[in-house]
Amino acid sequence: MVSITLSVPEDVRHKMDMFPEINWSGFVRKSIEAKVAQMKKFEELKKELEAERDVIDWSVKLQRASRSGRLGELKKKGLL
Repeated sequence: MVSITLSVPEDVRHKMDMFPEINWSGFVRKSIEAKVAQMKKFEELKKELEAERDVIDWSVKLQRASRSGRLGELKKKGLL
């Protein structure tokens, strides 16, 4: 296992000392592991979104084209 050194302000250290029952190293380790898992899931979701980019772009173009056509129809009818 790799060790890291973490610096905290003096007042935070005093507050941590008020709770000796907490394994602060374990707490920080679990927090880092949870954040890494969260970021990994985020990266996976980004990859899935990129894989669907062509479908998303196509649907946006289709919707814009349909709106554009509808705008022209409303202008011809004098409703805009």
